[in-house]
Amino acid sequence: MDITAWVFYGFAAIAIGSALLLVSMRNVARSLFLFFIVLFSVAGLYVFALADFVAITQILVYVGGVLVLMLFAFMLSNKELLNDLQMGTSHFFALPVWQSVILAASFLSILIYASLHLGTHEPAWILSSRESGAILTPTDQTVQHLGVQIMTRYLLPFEIISVLLMMALIGAAHLTRKEANP
Repeated sequence: MDITAWVFYGFAAIAIGSALLLVSMRNVARSLFLFFIVLFSVAGLYVFALADFVAITQILVYVGGVLVLMLFAFMLSNKELLNDLQMGTSHFFALPVWQSVILAASFLSILIYASLHLGTHEPAWILSSRESGAILTPTDQTVQHLGVQIMTRYLLPFEIISVLLMMALIGAAHLTRKEANP
């Protein structure tokens, strides 16, 4: 195995380990910082998938925007509400044990089925793209194609997302505003 495989598996292990710790933590502040680690390791995995634009967008939007909003919401939240949330869960996960086991087993069975099914025969869209030579290489200009698609075909969803993010910022600013006492 070469160094790139080791780095890929390192990012994957960090992402999975941090995500498991994230859902099992009772302290919200520590969970937010573990979420920070998960988002950065997923961005590293995007780089290995030759999706450099998606990796940079992951860092800018999710780490730079959403996570900062979550940190502000945590800092401005009521301490008693957070204490009630922390005291309410007595298990490893918030779900009862039997529901967690059923959920985990169903996800594991889906992953095993998909890996066995894809391991024996490839889907038709992969075979047709391989035959036509439409496979991505590190020298392809995917950022230019993404920019053209976002500003032409997907302009309306792009604008809707930007309005939603602006509404979240306005809501955070409204929460921080001090009310005048009568």
